[in-house]
Amino acid sequence: MVRWAKCIFFCCCLPLLLVLTACEGEAPRSVDLSRRETTNPPSYDPGEPALNLSIGSIVTPAQGYVYYEQLIDYLTKELGRPINVVDPGSYEKLLTLLETGKVDVAFVCSGTYVEGQKRFGLELLAAPLVDGKPLYDANLIVPEDSPAQSLADLRGKKMAFVDPHSRTGGLVVARELESLGTTPEEFFANVRYTYAHDQSILAVAYGLVDAASVNSFIWDYLRSRDPKLAMKVRVLARYGPYGIPPVVAAPHTDGELRRQVRQSLLELHKNERGQAILAGMHIDRFVPTNDGAYDSVRQFKGMP
Repeated sequence: MVRWAKCIFFCCCLPLLLVLTACEGEAPRSVDLSRRETTNPPSYDPGEPALNLSIGSIVTPAQGYVYYEQLIDYLTKELGRPINVVDPGSYEKLLTLLETGKVDVAFVCSGTYVEGQKRFGLELLAAPLVDGKPLYDANLIVPEDSPAQSLADLRGKKMAFVDPHSRTGGLVVARELESLGTTPEEFFANVRYTYAHDQSILAVAYGLVDAASVNSFIWDYLRSRDPKLAMKVRVLARYGPYGIPPVVAAPHTDGELRRQVRQSLLELHKNERGQAILAGMHIDRFVPTNDGAYDSVRQFKGMP
């Protein structure tokens, strides 16, 4: 499991430093799940090939990694095979790994699914249901004491985006600015990429930037876990809703393995251990989904 002394350091200190360095082009990681340690590893058939699974820091708040670790251990037992966890650090790198066969199954953002489905046939497995809905929004957030009342008031301010390919983490704002006849580069004093929604939230909370665009699911998760953090930040505007980030399989993934992963996720809520994992992740349960649920993402300029 994660070494918690290290995890506390990452959660409290490193996110602030990463915001300052992310614009240099290095995609940071909050916690590396692939290096997790378990004192009682689940049993599995050593003869079975490993499942290469991506649960990256881009879409996962660092405070919730313990529950994703529990999910990994749960799936290891259910599938009867070892799981290698991969954190590519950016959406584009994740797409490359899925396309080249180095990642089999991944928790991705909705835009990554749409791009991957068009480019090489990425397949939906399941989607989380949160507060009874398979939907989420983009939240434009600012410090609680910011005088800004709308996006237009942020001209000349410092902005945090999550990733160049993130819809809720940046492209939504870029589209809104296009309607105002401008671009993020022209409108903001500078734009920094944090490569994680929780890092963007912390950057706003601690005054490193004046605003950020973030995934509402992760914002709601952090707000519930840390009320003091929530008091430092307010939502200036909401855009959406969009189809929620799904779990996907690469086209090379064996059909039977896809079926097993899908079934394990869809039945996770049916047992006590699975319910505890879902509660920690703030997910009601996983449900079937379909390609049409992501048509709203395709409405972005430049999307299929």
